[in-house]
Amino acid sequence: MFPRCDRMPFMDTYSITPDIPDDVNKELSAYPELTRRLLFNRGISTAAEAEIFLNPDYEKGLSDPFLMHNMEKAVERVLRAIKEEEKIVIYGDYDCDGIPGGVVLHDFFKKIGYAHFENYIPHRHTEGYGLNIAAVEKLARSGAKVMITVDCGITDCAEVARGNELGIDTIITDHHLVQEEVPPAYAVIDAKQEEDTSPDPMLCGAGVAFKFVRALLARGDFDVSDGWEKWLLDMAGLSTIADMVPLQKENRVIAYYGLKVLRKSPRPGLQKLLRLMKMNQAYISEGDVGFMIAPRINAASRMSDPREAFELLSTDDEVIAGDLAAHLEKINSERKWIVAQMVKEIKKTLKEREPRDVIVIGNPNWRVGVLGIAASNIVEEYGKPAFVWGKEGSEHIKGSCRSDGTVNVVELMTNVQEDLFLDVGGHEHSGGFSILHDKIHLLEEEVIDAYHKRKKDHVERVTLVDKKMDIGEVNWKTYREIEKLAPFGIGNLSPTFLFENVVIRGVNYFGKEKNHLRIDMENGTAKPVSGITFFANKANFQRKSFAVGDRVGIVGTFDKSMFRNYPELRLRIIDIL
Repeated sequence: MFPRCDRMPFMDTYSITPDIPDDVNKELSAYPELTRRLLFNRGISTAAEAEIFLNPDYEKGLSDPFLMHNMEKAVERVLRAIKEEEKIVIYGDYDCDGIPGGVVLHDFFKKIGYAHFENYIPHRHTEGYGLNIAAVEKLARSGAKVMITVDCGITDCAEVARGNELGIDTIITDHHLVQEEVPPAYAVIDAKQEEDTSPDPMLCGAGVAFKFVRALLARGDFDVSDGWEKWLLDMAGLSTIADMVPLQKENRVIAYYGLKVLRKSPRPGLQKLLRLMKMNQAYISEGDVGFMIAPRINAASRMSDPREAFELLSTDDEVIAGDLAAHLEKINSERKWIVAQMVKEIKKTLKEREPRDVIVIGNPNWRVGVLGIAASNIVEEYGKPAFVWGKEGSEHIKGSCRSDGTVNVVELMTNVQEDLFLDVGGHEHSGGFSILHDKIHLLEEEVIDAYHKRKKDHVERVTLVDKKMDIGEVNWKTYREIEKLAPFGIGNLSPTFLFENVVIRGVNYFGKEKNHLRIDMENGTAKPVSGITFFANKANFQRKSFAVGDRVGIVGTFDKSMFRNYPELRLRIIDIL
């Protein structure tokens, strides 16, 4: 174990994973030693499991969509609507799960030549998350008879009931937790229902939409070639990676093939956006999806209108695609600037305050759509839970909160005085809330009081290191072995390695603000190995200072850069010991 004792309340340690048992080593003997170790570290101990994991199979890896509860009933209703030419509305969430999921269904109806449908995406600031009664009533007046939700709806009981009164049959396709009260929808498709018999309850919203399309194609009599739906995997894969669901089981299959389709996708909007980002489509990786593509899709709802991202991904018009790509690139840059200014203002304010155990800060002028990003920045900078609020464009004050690991923010918000919040939501590490303006002055004391009752006195964060490795092993041969386990993400983290007694040959801070770090390391050849970390001003390395000639320990992952279409192998530094 390699402890980090410099920061409390955390105790960070690095632990080398145990050796592979002899029987597992024998079972996986067809693979190189590194591959065997990486498989074992991910719970794979048989040759059959290894084959499934290393070679995802589209046909075998995706289960029958009709194993999902209510799928047959939902398909029957949509096919009846198509036959009777009823208006169908696809009601999708405004993020990088709901929007691509809405595109999946849009492309299906377009492919079969059905014209009586529309996509509806609520505005983040004026309508909020999920269904809303005003939208349901508006859609009913437009003649909608069937409403299919994507990535939302599982908690919208009143809104679905109102739709029933107005003659709309609602089909909920969602992946969020099912609450005690289930909406009175015509059919609810959510693998987290107790009655569900599908093998993977962790699909994202677009993944559920993709399974729904597969079911519709299986039961409907459409002039669509076998396998056409695979072209929709660019959207399902995009969401699966961006929504950070576990990349295991069916999600691994969707992400694996989704990346393959993304690299060949003919969508003009995607191609235009990639060109603006100076990215080669043929080399799109899961990292590109998470850090480059998804933020620009999400920028639409944060900074403007979510329909702009939907139209970018669904249009066939090259001119419209180019205009929308340029627009999203522009507002994403504005989003970065706004967050930077917000964080700068927060830091200035906090300098003038007495330190508190929870950071609670806000401004009525702050843009609601970027509060979560600002809260994450504050947690990284100060190592404390953060509640950040704003009001711009909203009826009530809204906020986002992030945990530093010492408290469950949802539990915290539900342990304040009963009528403080209008509503709260989220999960252990990330949440959101709304509150009346005349109660905002109570927020800080209530949250801090609740924190003292709920905090964990000691949190140990253990990073598992897959293997100790010599710096000379950082080469393309090793990378190709590691790459076999991709795509990496939640549930299948990028393999982590420890490199000891590494000699530093160069230290360089780069970027506009000189806040990124590149270290060159001696590896016994004329060309050193490089390691990088972004936002090094926020990095909390165990070793605080280092210079040319120093011997250090490096904890990191392999990273393939395609900057300017030139392949470079380097390390992504997690810690310097």
